[in-house]
Amino acid sequence: MNLPEYQSNIGLNETDLVVARPEGLYCEAGDFYIDPWRPVERAVITHAHSDHAHFGHRHYLASQAGANVLLSRLPGISLQTLAYGEVLVIGGARVSLHPAGHVLGSSQVRIEHAGSVWVASGDYKLDADPTCDAFEPVRCDTFITESTFGLPIYRWDAPQTVFDGVDSWWRHNASEGRASVLFCYSFGKAQRVLASVDAAIGPLFCHGAVEPLNRAYRAAGVRLPPVGLVAEIPAKDKAVFRQALIVAPPSAQGSAWLKRFGDYSDAFASGWMRLRGARRRRGVDRGFVLSDHADWPSLQTAIQATGAPRVIVTHGSVEPMVRWLREQGLEAGAFDTQYGDDSVEADAAGADETAAASSP
Repeated sequence: MNLPEYQSNIGLNETDLVVARPEGLYCEAGDFYIDPWRPVERAVITHAHSDHAHFGHRHYLASQAGANVLLSRLPGISLQTLAYGEVLVIGGARVSLHPAGHVLGSSQVRIEHAGSVWVASGDYKLDADPTCDAFEPVRCDTFITESTFGLPIYRWDAPQTVFDGVDSWWRHNASEGRASVLFCYSFGKAQRVLASVDAAIGPLFCHGAVEPLNRAYRAAGVRLPPVGLVAEIPAKDKAVFRQALIVAPPSAQGSAWLKRFGDYSDAFASGWMRLRGARRRRGVDRGFVLSDHADWPSLQTAIQATGAPRVIVTHGSVEPMVRWLREQGLEAGAFDTQYGDDSVEADAAGADETAAASSP
């Protein structure tokens, strides 16, 4: 569906604070873009995942909490940061950033102009996460939301239940002298896993692509347990890993890098593991349903908490979400964007992790 069709679906008018342009979501009142995918003069970045943060913009604005991660992914950019809740006047707009609960530094962008308030959520989740600030509902007139898992089938178990399952799997493997390799996305999911598993079970190791993000998290004050680098262990010393949990990006799956561990069991942690057959397609021993996005009930909770009579959906299960929102009496439509989801993030990360994954 092209851009004019999307715009006509939500009745855009001259007073709208945010519109969709070929470069990204644009706020004319402040002359800036939110997570643009083409180079622009001023970009407000909700978080550092590769489908939201791109090289090429002249000026960047993001949260203080996410500065380390953003600079580790986009070194050398011209970056201005805001504390959560701090207001910055950009042109004729009052802009502030508020926690989204997605990953470290993830933000919702609140824009106020001429008596109207819009909030662009970026990606978000409501579940507890020790590695980032919790989602903060922000009252607004129009809420721009993701819908990555915007179908009723997506309902997450309590995070502690999931991590208990990871610990049980790891503990069993350790008792058998078998390494446990857990594939998950290098930014956000990996750090959440490391901060939440029972480090007393055995040693923790990570893939080389995960460690720079670990350092950025630690520099931001996030507590992570001691984690060794697989690359620092001699290739023939497989015994070191017999009781270990090794956290690795999806791009490492099927690579020669895995030969370092001898006998191992592997698993994948993702919201997509909720789908029947997803674990089989991944070809892993276990699948853990763990997402950094809101599930179906949380999407409804978050949208309701904003009090917004108008909701615009950016990506994911767009049409079902728009239809459901309209059935609830809300004015709802969609923006045509280039934002992706967990699987897109994995593919994007794989572009710069493949070389590391294939090294001995």
